Amino acid sequence: MERRRCRQISVGSIRIGGNAPISVQSMLNVPAHDQEGNIRQAVALEQAGCEIIRVAIPDREAVSLIPALKEAVSVPVVADIHFDYRLALESAAAGVDKIRINPGNIGDDSRVKAVADACRNKNIPIRIGVNSGSLEKDILAKYGSPTAEALRDSALYHASLLEKFDFNDIVLSLKSSHVQTMVKAYELTAQACDYPLHLGVTEAGTQRMGIIKSAAGIGSLLLHGIGDTIRVSLTDDPVQEVRAALDLLKALDIRKDGIHFISCPTCGRTKIDLIALANQAEKKLAACNKNLTVAIMGCAVNGPGEAKEADIGIAGGDGMGLIFKKGEVVRRVPEDQLLEELMQEIERM
Repeated sequence: MERRRCRQISVGSIRIGGNAPISVQSMLNVPAHDQEGNIRQAVALEQAGCEIIRVAIPDREAVSLIPALKEAVSVPVVADIHFDYRLALESAAAGVDKIRINPGNIGDDSRVKAVADACRNKNIPIRIGVNSGSLEKDILAKYGSPTAEALRDSALYHASLLEKFDFNDIVLSLKSSHVQTMVKAYELTAQACDYPLHLGVTEAGTQRMGIIKSAAGIGSLLLHGIGDTIRVSLTDDPVQEVRAALDLLKALDIRKDGIHFISCPTCGRTKIDLIALANQAEKKLAACNKNLTVAIMGCAVNGPGEAKEADIGIAGGDGMGLIFKKGEVVRRVPEDQLLEELMQEIERM
């Protein structure tokens, strides 16, 4: 898979774009003035593998969150700002690593220039985030609805306001709750500029449907080399966003760290409680960072052959089970010892 060529920016210690690894982001959802709660959630996100954390800065009081978060976690912090350019200036002064703001929403050129200058002086990039619910009236009038073309035009318009003041450390996001619109908007924008792209389906929903929509939208773009950083937006604990994003990158074979699971869907030949066994194995190996493919198969006759690409696997049936590696049977063990034996084998690998 060939990645789209684009410029590279730095968000603290994380690089976005170019040949940099695709990074995972999430956003704190604790009330902005609950500093202790935000810190606890940020720590949990970092522990889950989040690489960039965004926080809403709705007023001047909330700016104090920035140094508090930067002291608590080592990952970069992004200030999410709507309309008030002064909050962007104060966030920059407070040491934030990146600012999310739309230049067209903060006032005249003098305000845009003030933000651009402040960010340039401190090497702070700006993410422009457009979505289908907040497009400019003239762009909506041109296209009649929030089409992919309208999202592209809005993003490029906001970018042009920064470019006017020689500011180019920009990341673009073009989010829609409609997956096809989101995908097309990113494809069009990828052709129109060389800015890094932050992928996401906005208002994707609760965990089940949100993950499905995000996997469809984000996944299809990544498979075509488009996208430099991602957020799986869920109406849920942000930790679940990070886990879903990491799992998506593993499913696409973009990230190699951690266990990659293979398990069969079962059929009438299955003589073992494979569903429970697979869930137990996944839970026990959740924190394992070994780059291994693990297979949990239900048929001792066909399982090893069907999962011969797996580094290690188990297959069960009729009270006995098999431990196999790369399709070759290592030994037979009692069914009730399969999981324990699997864990011991992985520990030795």
